[in-house]
Amino acid sequence: MLLEDLNVVLKVAEFRSITAAAASLDMRTATASAALKRVESSLGVDLFVRTTRHLRLSAAGERYLPHCQNAMQTLELAKQNVKGDLDIIDGELRIGLSSDLGRNLVMPWLNEFMQNYPKLSVRANITDSNIDFYRDSVDLALRYGSPNDASMYGFKICNVPRILCATQTYLTNHGTPTHPHDLASHNGLFYQLQDIIKDVWVFSNKSGEYKVKMKGKHASNDGDLVRRWCIADQGLAVKSCLDMSTDLLNGNVVPVMADFAPTPTELWLVFPSRQSITPAARLLRDTIKTKCHEILTQMVNTGILSNKVFD
Repeated sequence: MLLEDLNVVLKVAEFRSITAAAASLDMRTATASAALKRVESSLGVDLFVRTTRHLRLSAAGERYLPHCQNAMQTLELAKQNVKGDLDIIDGELRIGLSSDLGRNLVMPWLNEFMQNYPKLSVRANITDSNIDFYRDSVDLALRYGSPNDASMYGFKICNVPRILCATQTYLTNHGTPTHPHDLASHNGLFYQLQDIIKDVWVFSNKSGEYKVKMKGKHASNDGDLVRRWCIADQGLAVKSCLDMSTDLLNGNVVPVMADFAPTPTELWLVFPSRQSITPAARLLRDTIKTKCHEILTQMVNTGILSNKVFD
């Protein structure tokens, strides 16, 4: 059994197919099949149950695979740490990103990051759905909200206020609300998670909390599309201040009802295990923190945000 054979086992488990695993590793199917047979022969058990159409983990495979995965991650971390000591930053960053933040802010940052470290490559998984690290082949994810799984590891990047916003054209045509009670006559632009439309907006101020059931003709599971509708004069949106930062700073949209704050969130860089936190990932974390701090500072200096964002 060769060390490289374990990578084949992990890929076969990921794709449930020897052919697909071989394609992802850029090798012949026969070569991948031989690697899998070497591992099974060495262990004396079948790791997969094979049928004419399907391939699934056997009971032995289900027990063996987590140990195999941990071992390979430990070896990769050791290699990356050695390279880090030598100031060698290379490898592939497989990162999950939300649609709006990922496309419009983070990808340009990643391009700049890779120019500084030309031996790095990136594979971006852009989706607003929850990331499954194993299923989606992702090593780190930049997400809104703190990790809700105790087995994950994460670094908080920054606080992220949400902002109710619209274009001045929309407000001129439909009026500018000054209190949550005024929102009933306005068109809401909604984010949709799976089949749930986020049409109940929550605001708070010193007087208390206000929940508003909004009406609207636009809903999408893509946060970037919600932003595009907003800047196209289609209605009001509650969005992350980072998602809307460029449009807010350029005057494409304006904050609405500044005395009533939507529920804030946080930005986190999340990892499935400590072994995934490579030197490259740590450098990327520091870069993202710096970039976000710069944007938030601009928004504070222009009066869009309060300096409480840094508390």
